[in-house]
Amino acid sequence: MPLSPKEPSWQMSAIPVALLFISFITIIIWKGPLEVVDRSPYILLCTAFVAAAVARCTGSLSRRGMAVGLRRSASQILPAVPMLIFIAALATTWMISGVVPTLVDYGLRMLSPTWFLATTCLVCAMVSVLTGSSWSTIATIGVAFIGIGSALGYHPGWTAGAIISGAYFGDKVSPLSDTTVIASSTCGVDLFAHIRYMTITTLPAMAIALVVFSIKGLTVDLPPLDRSVDMLTGLRQYFNITPWTLVVPVITLLMIAMRVPTLITLGASALLGMACAFVLQPHLGIGLMEMLGDVFSGFAPYTGSSAVDEFMATGGIAGILPVVFLVLSALVFGWVMIGTGMLASLTHALTRHINRAPAAVGATIATGLTLNSCTADQYLSIIVNGNMYRPVYRRICLEPRLLSRTLEDSVSVTSPLIPWSSCGVTQSTVLGVPTLEYLPYCIFNYLTPIVSMVVISLGYKVRYTVLNSVRARRT
Repeated sequence: MPLSPKEPSWQMSAIPVALLFISFITIIIWKGPLEVVDRSPYILLCTAFVAAAVARCTGSLSRRGMAVGLRRSASQILPAVPMLIFIAALATTWMISGVVPTLVDYGLRMLSPTWFLATTCLVCAMVSVLTGSSWSTIATIGVAFIGIGSALGYHPGWTAGAIISGAYFGDKVSPLSDTTVIASSTCGVDLFAHIRYMTITTLPAMAIALVVFSIKGLTVDLPPLDRSVDMLTGLRQYFNITPWTLVVPVITLLMIAMRVPTLITLGASALLGMACAFVLQPHLGIGLMEMLGDVFSGFAPYTGSSAVDEFMATGGIAGILPVVFLVLSALVFGWVMIGTGMLASLTHALTRHINRAPAAVGATIATGLTLNSCTADQYLSIIVNGNMYRPVYRRICLEPRLLSRTLEDSVSVTSPLIPWSSCGVTQSTVLGVPTLEYLPYCIFNYLTPIVSMVVISLGYKVRYTVLNSVRARRT
């Protein structure tokens, strides 16, 4: 393996990416969208092998480059693995302890079925603003809303779409959000200036999403409320529904607000749920070893009600292992694409002829989607995309906060829409809804980059760093 690789051409670099998308499209057409997640690991590994073979033939494969690629890909993706395991443990202990059943019970009694989707979106947005974490919002209150929506008769895709739309909107406008901080710091923009400028695109997208969710609630033909009554009866027969169970999510939200590290928060929340099960659900007769077994292999009770049994069933850590395999496969693909220089070659080809503001924003969005698909990680995509386009925006006299806003509009909000990305895998697993099933209903997420393009086309609040520049006037 050579130590001084040759720069790969963008045409050769595009081969693995094209193969990746062709494979996924073929599976969706012939096998259906639900098959994508099951087959994604093998597609990613095969595509990574093809990329390495192409790099070998073109002389762009080197030990040094592959070492750098492995370090960058692993540092961004590997932290998701323990997080997934802790989330699986939390989901099981919160179910056995009665935390989620209590939230569902109270939600069914208080929420209006007509305004359920809009309310879900708003509540998730508020929680995410306060905590700065879309993942934690979805893994806690989002799971409860999925159960409530199912009991009310809503399609799980609609409920998941409302949850994810609200959680990611709140994440974007929260100064506590890690991706918001990364995007602003990567571009050298003040954090609050970045957030204020981002509302130009996020607020219209969120407003449209709320209108769509409201219209859906007003026009949907929901089944009779007998289903909700059956769910309430089944939950109260099996669990001790008490406000004391809400101590666990309250403590969890406090830890998130205090910026306690995510892994510690999730692990502590799982242990709190376990303790709550022993104290508040003693009639279940679950001992410590049985509890640990349920955490690993999943919880599958029999209550006599199929709706309640389906809602309470969890896959445990064993159920998350295929997802871990998918994350590791995405790591391998990102490793090869970064290590061989193919990703850099592709992005350079996209930027060299850009000389207008709409073209710069459009290219940033397109590259963000490509990076999300190739690296399967939003953090790496933000950093790489930001570093790549900073000189481009400087060259055509665009202010850096336009770049930081576009990074968020293209990378952060679209990451849960990609089935093999860390966000897509995590949210689909936590909510129990396949990515391609909830994708059409994530109104805010796919509308934001569209609004971003409309705003830049209108030239609304686009300022130039050199006002008298001939290039700026032409743009």
